[in-house]
Formats: sequence, structure tokens, C-alpha cells
Amino acid sequence: MLKPAFARAIVITTLIGSLIAGCARATPPRKPTPPAPGREPTISLYINETGEKKNIKLEDYVAGVVAAEMEPSWPVNALAAQAILARTFTMENIKAGRVKKLHGTDASTSVQEFQAYNPSRINDNVRQAVARTRGEVVMYKGDYIKAWFNACDGGVSASAAEGLAYTKTPTPYVRAGARDNCLSITTPENRHWERRIPLEQVRAAVKKITGQDPGPITSVRIVRRGPSGRAMQLQVGTVTVSGPALRLALGSEWVRSMLLTSARVEGNALVLTGKGFGHGVGMCQWGARLLAQKGRSPEDIIRFYFKDVEIRKLWQ
Repeated sequence: MLKPAFARAIVITTLIGSLIAGCARATPPRKPTPPAPGREPTISLYINETGEKKNIKLEDYVAGVVAAEMEPSWPVNALAAQAILARTFTMENIKAGRVKKLHGTDASTSVQEFQAYNPSRINDNVRQAVARTRGEVVMYKGDYIKAWFNACDGGVSASAAEGLAYTKTPTPYVRAGARDNCLSITTPENRHWERRIPLEQVRAAVKKITGQDPGPITSVRIVRRGPSGRAMQLQVGTVTVSGPALRLALGSEWVRSMLLTSARVEGNALVLTGKGFGHGVGMCQWGARLLAQKGRSPEDIIRFYFKDVEIRKLWQ
């Protein structure tokens, strides 16, 4: 799923000198200038499975992403909201040049490097969703947002700092604390899950994250929770570790979310119980499905999870 660009807005700040009453005066900085609407881009795509590189129209690429990241049989408006975020993610990441450094292309089919991509799953629902939102991206103050999404936020969304421990750049547009009632329609495992993780695996993860060896792990406790209730810090043995970092190190199938209800040691295993699936930041896919079922538009769904944003159409 899961948890989520050619032309990022160019920030122009100029000081124009003018003489008034014999004194120089500078005008206030101009606001960022968003990309002007233009033609649909053609991007280069690295196929990780074969090593092939090919050119593809961006909207065709977005269709393959939506089909891979969300169940294609879901309501069109939920798929369309996913399309807006996939398009935004693509534009922002291409501009940053992350995959260009790896493969010399704009994008790749690796979910670790870019986004999931599976054109074999494209159906009429996906085609309608992409066509309905053609060219639409999400911007905040003239810049692309970090287009995060997750499978199931457990009923309440998190800030980037809480859910991802992300503080590199400000993300005031992420709506934390949004309650979407996604647990009312999601799968049973997302409502309640339990995992037993071998302690040696936990010990190795903690050592990798912190550089400290917690030694024999006899106890684990949640040290700090965020506003949504997610575990932001855990004490594993004698070492305190970031919750999001531990989840990333152990893998999402072992730690489905940090919306934990309990954490304890039993025998040779760390036993975690919780709800939700994913980091909980940005759009919840199950929540998007519920909102779509209630008749909300793709743009309304985006604005439910992101605040003070502009949805801009970059090409026709």
C-alpha cells in the first residue's frame, strides 16, 4: 500500500529597488510562483524487474500506480484521490531527482525507491479515476506537498513528526487528528492485530537504529505517545528507541502500526498488539473508501486529510 517531480514551484524572492522621496525602498518578497498549466509530461521509467528503461506518459504511469497502491474495485472517487496523491508524489520526487541518481530515469517501479506500479491491474475504475483528476496535484503555498498516504490509520491520523518522525521540512498541511471511522469498514486484522517478534531480531534492530546494544531484553515499555496515541518512543531493555524507526527497521508486516495497545516480553519474543496498518500520516486509504461511499469528491477527500492546500490542474 501503504503508507506516499518535473516542476516543483519555483520560489522567486527579489528585491526591487526604487527611489521614493530620495530614499531606496525594497518591495516585500513575492510569493512562490506555482507551475503554469502546460502539456502532460512524458517521463522515463526504470523497470526494476527487468532493468529496462522506457518512456511513458505521466497519466499512464499514474494509472499503474493507482492500480498497485489501492484495490481497483474500490469506489472511483477513492481511487481518484489516490491518483491525485500519486501524481503529486511523482512530480515532487522527479524534481528532487532521487531516482535519477540511481538509474538515470525519472521514476522506478520499486516501492522502496519510488511507488508501487502494476499496470496489469488497471481496470475501468482506475481509468475513470485518473481521467477525472487529470493533471491535478496538491500544493501548499506554491510548492508540492509530501503526498503521504497509508492503508489504515486506525481511525485517527497523525502528524508527520508523530507517525514518521519526520522533521526535515515543515509539513503544516498534514491534518493530524482527523477521525475518519475507517475501522468501521476495514478488515478484522486492521481493527486488532498481534505479532510475536523474536527478541534477537528486536535487539539487532535497536542496535542498528541507535548504535547501542540493549543486551538481553527482559522488558519493553512505551515511554512516549503522541497526540493520536501512537508510540513515539519505546524503552527496549536499557535503550530508548524511536517508535517509527523501530517499525521501519523491523518491517511493516511485523509492526503493522505504532498505534499500539500493548508491548510486552513473553519468553523469547516481543509481543505487540495494536490497530491500524501504516504510519497514519496523510490520506488513509480505508478512510478514503468510506468517504467516497458517502459521496465525497476526490478533492474533498484530499482536503479531509490535508489542510490549507490548493488542488491545481497543471495540464488539460
